Amino acid sequence: MKILVLNGSPRPRGNTAKMAAAFREAAEEAGHEVNVVDVCRKNISGCLACEYCHGKGHGQCIQKDDMQEIYGYLQDANMLILASPIYYHGISGQLKCAIDRFYSALYPAAPGTLKKVAMFLSSGDPDMYEGAKFSFDGDFLGYLGLENKGMFTCAGSVTERVLEEIRKMAAGL
Repeated sequence: MKILVLNGSPRPRGNTAKMAAAFREAAEEAGHEVNVVDVCRKNISGCLACEYCHGKGHGQCIQKDDMQEIYGYLQDANMLILASPIYYHGISGQLKCAIDRFYSALYPAAPGTLKKVAMFLSSGDPDMYEGAKFSFDGDFLGYLGLENKGMFTCAGSVTERVLEEIRKMAAGL
């Protein structure tokens, strides 16, 4: 299975990165191909809402930035992992820009290969996940109809229990 992990955290050794690393290690041990993209280290502009992609662009975004790398991975991905710290009750702005740019690649439907999705979230408070959950449920489970492989959260420091749950999910794919 080909898996794309979009890490929306600017902290290279933070809780979100630790969750993504635990997943990657277990998934690769199980024989899966995992590509992790740190979107905070990429030059990704927000969607222009120009509709070029749904007209003259025939599904291609008019902007030529680092999203091109993600589009390449997305076309072959069987699973998508969205990983982010919680900022103002939602995912990071950097990850939101990348997701907004999915408009050209996932509208009106996801590539036929993309079947599964999971979300890794970290925050300082255990009651901060509703905004991200709303988007996950509506956009990825509802609209795209992807199979839910779980939402994994850690409030404060990531615990070994959470990392083990992530490893178990990855090993069972």
